[in-house]
This record gives sequence, C-alpha cells and structure tokens, in this order.
Amino acid sequence: MPYFFVPILITNFTAKTLPILKTKKIVITGGPATGKTAIINHLESLKYPCYEEVIRKLTAAAQDAGDITVAHSNPIALVSDSGKFNTTLINLRVDDYLAAEQLNTDICFFDRGMPDVLAYMTYFNQAIGNDFTDICEKYKYDYMFILPPWKAIYTDDEERFETFEQATDIYHHLLDSYNRFGHNVIKVPFGTVEDRTQYILNSL
Repeated sequence: MPYFFVPILITNFTAKTLPILKTKKIVITGGPATGKTAIINHLESLKYPCYEEVIRKLTAAAQDAGDITVAHSNPIALVSDSGKFNTTLINLRVDDYLAAEQLNTDICFFDRGMPDVLAYMTYFNQAIGNDFTDICEKYKYDYMFILPPWKAIYTDDEERFETFEQATDIYHHLLDSYNRFGHNVIKVPFGTVEDRTQYILNSL
C-alpha cells in the first residue's frame, strides 16, 4: 500500500498558540567605579546578551562636537541642551529595551536602565518632565541589581567626572529612583568579578 506525504498547514490560530519565550530583563547599575562594566563584560564572555552603557558614546560625541569643554564635570550638567541630551539618552535605553523583546533567550542584561537618567537629573537638580516618568512607569525590568560604592577600587578616567563622595551620593539617588518605580533593588556584595557575577546569576 503506497504512502503519501501530506504537508501540515500551520494556521494562524496554531501559530498564535505556540509559546513565546519572554526574556527577563536585568539591570546592573551603581555609582561610578563600582565594578559594573567589569561584570557586564564578564557576562558577555559567558555568552549572555548584554546592552552596553550608552552615555559614554554620547559624552564622547558631545566632546568631539565641542559641546563639552570643561574637564572633570558630568556631561549632563555641562552640555548646552541638557534636556535634549537626557531625552536622547533615555530614548536609546528604550530602544535597547525594545530590542530585547525580540530576543529568543531566557535572560539579558543592561548596563544601567531608564531610571538611571532620572537619578542623575535629580542629582543635578534638573526638572523632570512627565515624559520621563511615563517612560519609567511603562517599561519595567524583571530584576535590578545595584553595586554599592567601593572605595578600594575607585578610580577616575577621562570619561569619569565624579569624586568618590559624589559617586556615593549618586548611588543613593539611584536607589531612590528605582524604588520610586517599584523595582526590588538587590545589592551586590563586594568580591571578585567572578564572584559578583555568580551572585547575580544565583539570585535570578
């Protein structure tokens, strides 16, 4: 008896009922020089998808354009149009958030998140419009890890502008900003990059 191959048509109804993998979005933040970028780099080496900090690119672009001419001051406070700078910054982070929606993986990591923008604006006593708060209310992260100030590893460079005392103050503004939008903030203990990374992974 001959056999015939009958193709199976996947209807729209069938496709819609297939499970969709929701990627958990995880923020790692902290004040300057707390080891945040080292952890992100280590996570990338472990093949986890990560979205880099975008403010350094914006800072370099502003310096190249001559919009920042004073050394050792934060660009958010010095650019000629801080509103435009902050809007561009938070929109770039929204872009990363939306890009993560298309990933087919369990988790992804962000080097800073949208509430960071509001924390720095508060630190510099800049007005925060409803459009900024609306964005932070709309786009929520699944996990939020913060790195406390760590005097032993604090260094500055040509793109880092804060003293350790200022960095500590920024840390508290970050805590307040994330708590304001209902995030459960998890503090990462001091340790090696590998130990801190493993602590984050074990907490998920």
